[in-house]
Amino acid sequence: MAAVPDTNLTLADWAKTRDPDGSAAAIANLLSQQNDILENMTFVEANDATSHTCTVATGLPAVYWRSFNEGVMPSKGTTAQITEDIGMLQTFSEVDSDLAELQNDLGVFRLGQARLRLSAMNNQMASSIFYANSAVNSNKFMGLSSRFSDSSAANGQNIVKASGAETSNAQTSLWIVGWGDETVFGTFPKGSSAGLVQNDLGKGIVDVFDASGNYTGKMMAYQDHFKWSMGLVVKDWRYVVRVCNIDVAELSGLTGAQLPGSNASITTYANLLHSATDATYRIQDLGMVNAAIYCNRTVHSALNRIGLETHSSAVTFEQGVTQFGTPKRFMKINGIPCYRSDAIVNTEAVVA
Repeated sequence: MAAVPDTNLTLADWAKTRDPDGSAAAIANLLSQQNDILENMTFVEANDATSHTCTVATGLPAVYWRSFNEGVMPSKGTTAQITEDIGMLQTFSEVDSDLAELQNDLGVFRLGQARLRLSAMNNQMASSIFYANSAVNSNKFMGLSSRFSDSSAANGQNIVKASGAETSNAQTSLWIVGWGDETVFGTFPKGSSAGLVQNDLGKGIVDVFDASGNYTGKMMAYQDHFKWSMGLVVKDWRYVVRVCNIDVAELSGLTGAQLPGSNASITTYANLLHSATDATYRIQDLGMVNAAIYCNRTVHSALNRIGLETHSSAVTFEQGVTQFGTPKRFMKINGIPCYRSDAIVNTEAVVA
C-alpha cells in the first residue's frame, strides 16, 4: 500500500523535530527498532497535557437533486466530541557510580544499563496498544481489543471471526489498522518530546535492596528517569479491523477450520488467509491511509505456510529496508505489509 510519509509522522519523526541534542531521538529510534508497530504507526501531538479531544462525524448531511429554478434546502451533518486519555509509563535506572566510572564511555555504559528498562517499557506499551483498558485501569489508555470486543456493537462489522474451534482462552487475533491523522493514530502530551522523556538525574545517593527486598544500605549511583506518555486515538473505527477467534491449536497444525485448500465443511471465511483477505476489504478507503497488518509469530508463520501450500498470490514477500536503513524481508497480504508483534497473545478469550 502507498504510504503518506509527509503527513504521517512516526514516534521517531516527532522526536527528531523536538530534540536538538539527539538523545530523545536516539531512544525513540531504539524503541521503534524493537517494536514494529511504533515504526509505522502515525503520531499526532495531543491538544492537551493529559488527553486528546477530537470531533468525529456521526451522520452525513442530506443532499438533493435539483432542476433549474428550484431551491435546495440547507443541511448539516451530525458530529460528536470524543476524548482519549493519555497513559503515563515510568521507570528509573540506577547504576553504581564506581562501576560506571571504570568504563571508557560513561554515557554509552549508562544507556546500556538502561536497555532492560527500556525493553520492559517497550513491551508494556506494545501490549497496551492491543490490550489496555482504561475502564479497568484508569492509569492506562484504551487499547484496540477493548474497543473491538463485541460483534453486535456498532463497530461489529469490522470484527471478522476466523471460525476456529473457539476453545476458551486459547485464541489469538490479527489486526489491520489504517494509520492516519484523521483515522487512527498515537498521541503524546502537548508540548512534550514525542511522549518519551529521559531525565538525567546525575550522581547521587540511593538506597540499595537485595533480591529479596531487604534493605542493605546506601551507595552512590548515576540515576536516570524515563517517562513515556502515550495515548491511542481511534477517530474513525472504520479503519480498524480485527480478525478474532483464531484457534491456536488449529492454527499450529493447520487443521480443522484452518486447513489450507478447499473444504466444503468450512465456512467461507474460516481459513486464516480467507479471513485476512475479507478483513482488508472492510477498511473504508485503503488509498488514504498507511495500512498495516499486525499478528504474532504463530499467525505470521501460519500465513506463510498457507501461502506456500496453496500457492496463493495473496501472500508475497519483498526485500526492503526499515526507516533506520536496516535490510528487512517484508511479508505482504494483498499488498498490505504484515508485521509481527509478539505483544499479541495466544490466550485471548472468545469474542462473541
